[in-house]
Amino acid sequence: MGVQDIAETQGPLVVPKPDLHHIVVVGGGAGGLELATRLGNKLGRDRWWGRKAKAAITLVDRSRTHIWKPLLHEIAAGSMDIDRHEVEYMAQGHWNHFRFRYGEVIGLDRANKRVQLGRTVDEDGREITPQRWVPYDTLVIAIGSVSNDFGVPGVTEHAIMLDTPEQAERFNRRLLNACVRANTQPGPIRPEQLHVAIIGAGATGTELSAELHGTARGVVAFGLDNIDPEKDIKITLIEAADRILSALPPRISNATAEILTGLGVDIRTNARVTEVTDTGVKLANGDFIPSELVVWAAGVKGPDVLRNLDGLEVSRSGQLVITPTLETTKDPDIFAFGDCAYLLPPGEDHPIPPRAQAAHQQASHLRRQLQARLGGLPLKPFVYRDFGSLVSLGDYSTVGSLMGFVTGRKMLIEGFVAKMMYRSLYKMHEMALHGFWKVALDTVSRLLTRRTEPHVKLH
Repeated sequence: MGVQDIAETQGPLVVPKPDLHHIVVVGGGAGGLELATRLGNKLGRDRWWGRKAKAAITLVDRSRTHIWKPLLHEIAAGSMDIDRHEVEYMAQGHWNHFRFRYGEVIGLDRANKRVQLGRTVDEDGREITPQRWVPYDTLVIAIGSVSNDFGVPGVTEHAIMLDTPEQAERFNRRLLNACVRANTQPGPIRPEQLHVAIIGAGATGTELSAELHGTARGVVAFGLDNIDPEKDIKITLIEAADRILSALPPRISNATAEILTGLGVDIRTNARVTEVTDTGVKLANGDFIPSELVVWAAGVKGPDVLRNLDGLEVSRSGQLVITPTLETTKDPDIFAFGDCAYLLPPGEDHPIPPRAQAAHQQASHLRRQLQARLGGLPLKPFVYRDFGSLVSLGDYSTVGSLMGFVTGRKMLIEGFVAKMMYRSLYKMHEMALHGFWKVALDTVSRLLTRRTEPHVKLH
């Protein structure tokens, strides 16, 4: 079925090939970009031997570049240069036979099968793209999740979340500025001045605490002689549950806590935050933790726009409720997956967790099912396989558990082997986007460049 243009004052974009079935993927995160890339290469190009494209593929995102979200804590800490790892959507689309459209989804018209994109402006307020509609035959929503502040006072004003690369870079700039300010000020360093409070000890908060321990000291080593890292820099990890990494097995939590404690990270468990101020964090037990820099990483929810998408069903956490075939419950032409989707597998007590490995598996499954759907074949249900969890603690260690294929049980791994496994997850994502040879060349290039530049970001 082809897509017909709809005459509107703010008309829809013209589909690249109007005579083809149009698949629109909203969200260029780990899963969305992998899906658009694979669909483009499989369905979106004409073959040299005469076979024509079977579908037109469009990717929509509110940013122009992609960064693998599990890397945001490294960008925030300054141990990763974002310019060397971001993927430009327009170029990726050109090379992989899909089209990229810049804009944020603000509405949905299911009757006319079109999504509405909001107006975009530059830093000077000048319009880049107008508000407009994008028609679809099949719609896939993969816009991820956002941090949930649970209504705690002061979070919006005084804490930084790590949902986007822009937020991660903002925190890194604030950290660098705080160090330079403390080094040059005439008076002594205040108690909270170089203290960082990280609220939420899931994977992001825990990994950030270890990464910051190393990079903050690396920044100071480049000539900030008036700062004593051991005395002036303090990192506090705050968790409302009774242990850090509460979603992972206790042995991983215990191993991670032991490493962080050895680094001097102050771990506060059973600690509920009641308010964030400009000088620190208030806890329910009456304690006050002085901190000039506060990161909020406590829980996720679906983006607010999902609650107003023309009647699509959402969960209590604001995620789109989907069936085992990854279709939304209200519309079989609309699919959702990744962190923005809520799927409770039959016979299970908990939904599929919001992890990169789940999004990767769902993208691979959906690519095959959408191809089958175009051929008139029935959809198969998605089956999630938990291969374990890994937590990177910077240069200090990596811990986690992997599923043993022989025993069928999870086994604890730590150190070099765990670190290589953790890095391989990102390499798998890169290879899904670029193929083996480009990833191999980029890896060698980064290794060579890293030997000639500072290991921490200094600007």
